[in-house]
Amino acid sequence: MKIVAMYDFKGGKKVVHDMYPKEFEEIKQIIASIDSSRYKTKKSKEKTMKGKMLFSPGKLNKAFKAEFSQKKWKNYKVKCDYDYGEYLHGYIATKNSKTMKPFRDMDFLKDGKKLGVEVQFGKYAFMVYNVCAKMTIFSKMGLIDTGIEIVPVKNFADEMSTGVSYFEQFAWDLHHRGVSNIDIPVLILGIDKS
Repeated sequence: MKIVAMYDFKGGKKVVHDMYPKEFEEIKQIIASIDSSRYKTKKSKEKTMKGKMLFSPGKLNKAFKAEFSQKKWKNYKVKCDYDYGEYLHGYIATKNSKTMKPFRDMDFLKDGKKLGVEVQFGKYAFMVYNVCAKMTIFSKMGLIDTGIEIVPVKNFADEMSTGVSYFEQFAWDLHHRGVSNIDIPVLILGIDKS
């Protein structure tokens, strides 16, 4: 795969280049090392693309996980305790809600570094959540100070299931949303197939 687009959110490009040049080189190597053609394995059942071979987001994610792992990047989970808010009008939480073990995770962190990386081949809402909520939460916890979000460009997303979002839409929305004082610097990378 290859990086074909970048969007600089709150100065993310400069921060990544100044503070994390070695890690950014590793990320570029990881992206370049993945042969996307190996993951065009999903036969569409959708009406508009019936029988067409598509890229499998799940398999692409596994490929990224394997490559990041080789370079000592790890998934990082934070346990969530749902002790906030209150149940109203005598509502009693079910047994399952009391025994669940919820968490939030950052796809990839590297020991001693505060650069969080997310790879997203999902719906639009997940891209926005990663940058505008999850990365902010992980920053507030002192785990990251900068993020990189890796997403497909439209050309690539067009060969995935309907509903997979893409760089162009995401960058447009971030631009028009603007930056908040709680946002952190994030570099959005738009990738295309090999």
